[in-house]
Amino acid sequence: MESSKKLKILLNSIHKKGYKTYKILSRRSFAFENYGVAIDRVQGDPFATPSQIRVIISNILDTAFYSEPHRRVAVEDTLARNVWRICQKVSKNRGSGNSGKIGFPRPGQEVLERTCVRLKDDVVELRLFFGLPARGRTIDAEAAWEMFSQDLKKIVENGVLILMYDPRLVEKAVRLKDDQRHIRTMLHNMGLISFIADGSILPRRSGVDPRPMDRSRAVPFESPESLRVEIELPGGKRITGMGVRKGITVITGGGYHGKTTLLEAMQAGIYDHVEGDGREYVITDPTAFKIRSEDGRKITRVDISSFITNLPAGLDTRRFDTEDASGSTSMAANIVEAVESGVEVFLIDEDTSATNFMIRDARMQQLIPRRCEPIVPLIDRVEEMRDRGFSFIIVIGGSGDYLDVADIVIMMDSFKPRDVTEQAKKIACEYVTKRRKDVPSPFRLPDPRVPDPASIDPSRGKKEEYLKSAEGRFLTLGRNKIDLSAVETFISDWQILGVGNAITYCLRRGIIDGVKSMKEILDELQKLMISNTIDIFFDGPIPPNIESFRIYEVSATINRLRTLRILER
Repeated sequence: MESSKKLKILLNSIHKKGYKTYKILSRRSFAFENYGVAIDRVQGDPFATPSQIRVIISNILDTAFYSEPHRRVAVEDTLARNVWRICQKVSKNRGSGNSGKIGFPRPGQEVLERTCVRLKDDVVELRLFFGLPARGRTIDAEAAWEMFSQDLKKIVENGVLILMYDPRLVEKAVRLKDDQRHIRTMLHNMGLISFIADGSILPRRSGVDPRPMDRSRAVPFESPESLRVEIELPGGKRITGMGVRKGITVITGGGYHGKTTLLEAMQAGIYDHVEGDGREYVITDPTAFKIRSEDGRKITRVDISSFITNLPAGLDTRRFDTEDASGSTSMAANIVEAVESGVEVFLIDEDTSATNFMIRDARMQQLIPRRCEPIVPLIDRVEEMRDRGFSFIIVIGGSGDYLDVADIVIMMDSFKPRDVTEQAKKIACEYVTKRRKDVPSPFRLPDPRVPDPASIDPSRGKKEEYLKSAEGRFLTLGRNKIDLSAVETFISDWQILGVGNAITYCLRRGIIDGVKSMKEILDELQKLMISNTIDIFFDGPIPPNIESFRIYEVSATINRLRTLRILER
């Protein structure tokens, strides 16, 4: 590294020159008293995306804190939250455009691997967006020096070193992560697909604020005694809560009594959450995936024949294509694609589902004979799929016939769960439905589908890879805008960007090669993500604003690409 004095000399030499002169700093590193700065990319204009830098600090943490991958993620997450807080204080406008802005992504409620902090044996590395300052389009070297020498010093001292010298907060986060990992292991051992701890605060502040509702307003979760399980945590503490067993679980109750809130909490439990979230001990099978209706989506050669057959005009539902799916066909495709990707647990809310896909009651069966009805509703497949190893958690408010197929029925009553399975079975026997199970053929596991790499083009103009995410859950890949708004297990635009980079990586490295099936591609990607950090997806400077993701969302993204073609194997 060059000395910080050298950086000051360089800045003074370009003071009041044209903005592009900042390029002399690109790919150079400078040493300050207790940190180093590596300048990876220099913006060409003060109004462009800010430059990217890395701040490098010697790591003095005990290796026990990050000896395992899940612990490293916990430490990095804790550092990221503290660094974000300090960045908010020091970042300020220092001229035109993005001058003076220090960009660092705000962590959400989830504890995830992110590119903004990387903990290594010898160093801690922070990755920042860094708006090099200008007046108009003229370099302001004095303000730039203040950012390098003063702002970064505050970030290092108050964001990182304070935790490294007094690591009690880091230790607390690591212990929580140990607990969460242990509970995930116990889910498998106990035959559970979800665990909701007693005392959890499930409601959120609002639809746009994922923080927990104030405890003075929220009803703490309390498990029904019949479903309560106890888990001993690594430190010896015992924790109790509701265990949701494998099989078919129906959540019911009156409107506004907490059915969807419970389902959303279990959906969020696919990721670990930070202490104080209220759902830090809500843990769900990591393969769980939300299925919903998605009118208008593209479907490419998906075998939906287990749910849709006998379409007018003789359309082939074993290799179904459409540019404009209906609610029922989209749900059928969503389930089949999820099975193909390895999903084992399906989360479904009646409110966001196509009614005719969920059920066809006795009267409609009488009115419309099977030969005129192409849809095999989920209620007629769900037991068969359960017997094949799949589990379902379904919120039902109006389709009482689901009581016939449910293994467990939970009723939410003023945000308190009650196990009403026996009562529900008694009602089902007393009020016998006249609908008949109408399944023309057994459930089919999907045949392998091979994506055509030529149909996935990330280039745009002079750029070989163009990626951009937008509010509302959209990913722009090359010239294609992929609508991911119905993929509810995405938690942020940064996660969507991560998926986009994983797809381009798979194209660059020949993982998507026109030979491997979708499942083989996803399995190879999963192995890479287990043995590496998400940094592996980048050949050049690593942006700070990428979050880790699951392979199921990668599959969902590829399947919604409107240019996608599937090759015959």
